[in-house]
Amino acid sequence: MNLPWPFGRRGGAVPAERKHHGGFVAFQMAADAAWTRRDYATLSREGFMRNPVAHRAVRLVAETAGAIPFLAYDGQGRELHDHPLIELLARPNERQAGHGFMETLYGHLLIAGNAYVERVEAGETARELHLLRPDRVTVATDQSGWPTALEHREGARKRIVPLGGGGRGLHLTLFHPLDDLAGFPPMQAAAMALDIHNAAGRWNKALLDNSARPSGALVYAPKEGGNMSEEQYDRLKEELEENYSGAMRAGRPLILEGGLDWKAMALSPRDMDFMEARNGAARDIALAFGVPPMLLGIPGDATYANYAEANRALYRLTVLPLVGRVAAELARWLAPAFGGDVRLWYDADAIEGLSAERDALWKRVGGADFLTEDEKREAVGYGRR
Repeated sequence: MNLPWPFGRRGGAVPAERKHHGGFVAFQMAADAAWTRRDYATLSREGFMRNPVAHRAVRLVAETAGAIPFLAYDGQGRELHDHPLIELLARPNERQAGHGFMETLYGHLLIAGNAYVERVEAGETARELHLLRPDRVTVATDQSGWPTALEHREGARKRIVPLGGGGRGLHLTLFHPLDDLAGFPPMQAAAMALDIHNAAGRWNKALLDNSARPSGALVYAPKEGGNMSEEQYDRLKEELEENYSGAMRAGRPLILEGGLDWKAMALSPRDMDFMEARNGAARDIALAFGVPPMLLGIPGDATYANYAEANRALYRLTVLPLVGRVAAELARWLAPAFGGDVRLWYDADAIEGLSAERDALWKRVGGADFLTEDEKREAVGYGRR
């Protein structure tokens, strides 16, 4: 090594470097795994924007939840038709209709674990609702650690949006076991599986670009003790680069002579069980988002008998709990601006994926001769006449 003291020889000139091409072998030791950063921007790029499984899982949950309509009820449980709160949620602002607004809100929760809503008022009536991008918002707290406001930054500008009773800001979160203020996103729970799935795709593409051959080394082990000359070494290197590298040269046989032998230095796709590892990572991603793998086209999962059963599981186990949580928080925040005695809930009868369950319920209740007409109406979610 041509290094100065104290790494090279002590004293005197450092001898010139010489190339010796006797028996040689090239190898690389395994390094620690590199994981994706857990911030909102990186998870958005590596997950939603680059991974088809995570992209579809987020869209499936967000679009399905965003399409569920809300109903308003008073304190006695009577439905309030044409209520201004329902009209506001149907058209929150000039850029978004209700479905698009709610889809974005659910998407923020799934990717960031947090969703921030700002209410813009004109007079005493709520006029518009706007979503704030999670990576631009910081929750400000008082001396006791209680949240008091949202700090929204865009470039060099910073705005303060008050929280609490009568505040213009709403902070929605998913459960986080180690943070009192921020929520924990499903995308972060799926981050390790996401990295494995993305790395498998990159490795497969690199393998195709490199003639569909795994990494290896040419081992020179001359039987008669001779060494490879400088000219032979350069010619071999040039021949490998020109004739055996790249996707256009895939399948060409490698002719070895003069004591050369090819030693594979990496596992083959078959040894790695490549497809099963990739499908296993995809199932873990779907599990983190609460989406049955069958709905994402992931093979090897026979948990559900058919798509209808998997679709009902998506609604019952993932979508409806999320929608109910958001509806309760929106009602608590917006009710004071509309008289105070208003409750929001989703319209289960408008969900096409649960029509089979609704039909079965109506059939059972309709056949219950011991119930009065009003009791039957209450049993299926309608008020008394």
